[in-house]
Amino acid sequence: MKKRTIVIASVLKPVDDTRMFEKFGISLSESGNYKIVIIGYPSRAKPAYPNIDFIALKPFRRLSLKRLVAPIKVLLILSKVKHDILIINTHELVIVAILNRILFGGKILYDIQENYYRNILHTDAFPILIRPFVALLVRAKEMVSAPFFHWFLLAEKGYTKEFSFPGKKFTILENKPRVPVPFTRVKKQEKTQLLFSGTLGESTGIFQAIALTKSLHHLDSTITLRIIGYAARYETYLRIQEVIRGCDFITLAGGDYLVPHSEVMTAILEADFGIVFYPLSPHTQSSMPTKLYEYVATRLPILLQDHKAWVEFCSPYPAAIVLTKTLSPAELLFKMQSEHFYSIIPSNVSWISEEAKLIDLLIKI
Repeated sequence: MKKRTIVIASVLKPVDDTRMFEKFGISLSESGNYKIVIIGYPSRAKPAYPNIDFIALKPFRRLSLKRLVAPIKVLLILSKVKHDILIINTHELVIVAILNRILFGGKILYDIQENYYRNILHTDAFPILIRPFVALLVRAKEMVSAPFFHWFLLAEKGYTKEFSFPGKKFTILENKPRVPVPFTRVKKQEKTQLLFSGTLGESTGIFQAIALTKSLHHLDSTITLRIIGYAARYETYLRIQEVIRGCDFITLAGGDYLVPHSEVMTAILEADFGIVFYPLSPHTQSSMPTKLYEYVATRLPILLQDHKAWVEFCSPYPAAIVLTKTLSPAELLFKMQSEHFYSIIPSNVSWISEEAKLIDLLIKI
């Protein structure tokens, strides 16, 4: 049987993005029925995998004319790559996907990884005065274009309550990690290493994590913090550098560049505790952070924000110490040293459960 070609396209996500490549790309490639082409931002790594082609766009700044032109370049690439299915994962490629359907045929799917409307309104990605206009424009584009898409993929269960434009044409594929099997936690030093991984931003709690580490290090000099990830706003990266200046117990990997996910997973396996603490905001209240899945799936104890859904997710194992408002640094330190975690091995927290849904959907499509 002839293999069908699936293109997975993004603008800002790197070609080796964990969802595009490690989850969708590898799962579909290993099914044996598809050839995969991934289009995205350049990666510092040089990804390679059987039956997957990587096409990197030329680098550009986050707010630049080159970024505005990037969707056109994606369309030009699509015109040269014969494909049966196109999966996009950003609103910036919505018009491109529709033009692709009109010009070249095939199926088009929209993998919604964020509630862009709320993200734009409640983060500092855009100047405050234009946020409402940009947010409304993006949501209007998604609503008007919805009938043209054959299917929608939702990265969060909560999205079914936050927007309705997909109608009944959707499948929930949560951002559970692809965990190496078997995996081994690595204790490299006598110090207690905390970890903050993923997107580095005010809205993801990086500065709360730094402040927490400083308060714990003041009580116990063996406490360290490893920060690994990417700050989309260069101003945030500079502020992180300023806040950690002179703190030799805090290290930063990335910040001004995209870190390969393999390096993030290595950091998770070497850590003693992961920090998950998002300042309360409407754009994250229904979300399950990807790193929360990653930490639980690799049995990394967590210092966890007191958010009901996240606490309920971690409590059965148990996986976390909940950072309540009344918990002092001294009490937290005692809990870190005395509590036992993961007396029950977590189940249904890896990509395996989502992989089957993805493959079944593509067969139907």
